[in-house]
Amino acid sequence: MTTTLSGFAASAFVASMIGAFAIAGPAQAQTAPASVKIGYAISKTGPYAGGASITTLPNYQVWVKDVNEAGGIMLGGKRVPVEVVEYDDRSNSEEAVKAIERLATQDKVDFILPPWGTGLNLAVGPTFNRLGYPQLAVTSVTDRAPELAKRWQNASFWLGTSAQISHALVDLLAKLRTEGKIGNKVAVVSVADQFGVELINAGRAALKKANFELVYDKTYPLGTQDMQPILTEAMRAAPDTFIAFSYPPDTMAITDQSRVLGFNPKVFFTGVGAAFPLYKQRFGANANGVMGIGGWNADAPALKAYLKRHTEVTGREPDRWASPITYASLQVLQQAIERVGKLDRAAVIKEIHNGTFKTIIGDVKLKDGLLQEVWAVGQWQDGEFYGLAPMNYAGARQAVTPKSAWKAQ
Repeated sequence: MTTTLSGFAASAFVASMIGAFAIAGPAQAQTAPASVKIGYAISKTGPYAGGASITTLPNYQVWVKDVNEAGGIMLGGKRVPVEVVEYDDRSNSEEAVKAIERLATQDKVDFILPPWGTGLNLAVGPTFNRLGYPQLAVTSVTDRAPELAKRWQNASFWLGTSAQISHALVDLLAKLRTEGKIGNKVAVVSVADQFGVELINAGRAALKKANFELVYDKTYPLGTQDMQPILTEAMRAAPDTFIAFSYPPDTMAITDQSRVLGFNPKVFFTGVGAAFPLYKQRFGANANGVMGIGGWNADAPALKAYLKRHTEVTGREPDRWASPITYASLQVLQQAIERVGKLDRAAVIKEIHNGTFKTIIGDVKLKDGLLQEVWAVGQWQDGEFYGLAPMNYAGARQAVTPKSAWKAQ
């Protein structure tokens, strides 16, 4: 039997890419269920809501719409629609764990999609593992990923590790230093969350190894919005490079308040949120030259089609980092289910870890439960957030340095 994943039904993407998504697999002799029940708990309120509402939830919605418009997931020789059960985890780990338990034991969903963010994915990991559900930990950045993928053999990690991101960033900074575009002084601030803690630890080590001078290093509490005191201190240190391992609300506040203060180092790098379309919308021309975590090959035809489809369905653009990877992970899940041919979670987990899949980000094959090629650094250039590093990736752009001065808004 040959099944076809129509990733972007009723769109130009189907016409151009449908051949690439043809998947061959053995037919399974079974009666297809009435629906495939998909559940998730997502941060609709609380400090993680900003990231979840831009990166994760829209892609869940686009994927479900695409699958159902194409007739559903192929099971037992026929296409079966997706049914959704969702909860608000309130950006709280206890609520997230309770919701995952409820989805599995009360709602009896067939598959559960992950929450947004490193902290929540690590919090619910043991529960996913105990209950035997595949965990596509797409928005989790942790150096524990290789260890956790071995411990939780149901889990996969898709955004790289803190060390990978830090090393790619520092490699880029070292290249700019060699070219005489920046000096040696670096200021770093980081959010006091699992994400920020791991990135600053990896970042310090990478900067030290590359012989950069860390002239300022400050951690701030999750939810902080008045960044002026720490930015003023960082500004006094006169760094060539400013790095913020920040979450979306902090990223916006840091950028806005840096502009007000006139803090304009040659390299200005912020964390989660820099790749969001909201960043470009909010800061306009001031976004140009800003670097941040993430990036993508904006010239790839499949990603151009994905950008168009996401915008058509949700009314807004995706982010240029985890959004396409989130959608790709769902394509992998669907293809794995269809290859197995039945709602056998253990078999689906095995296929996710061992198979090769056609997705909007290219061919995906996990290694030891981890996605191998992930953008670490991007930069806004003329209205698009291009990937800069790792510098050997297809579509990588040259960094624009120094960043231009802030403009009045």
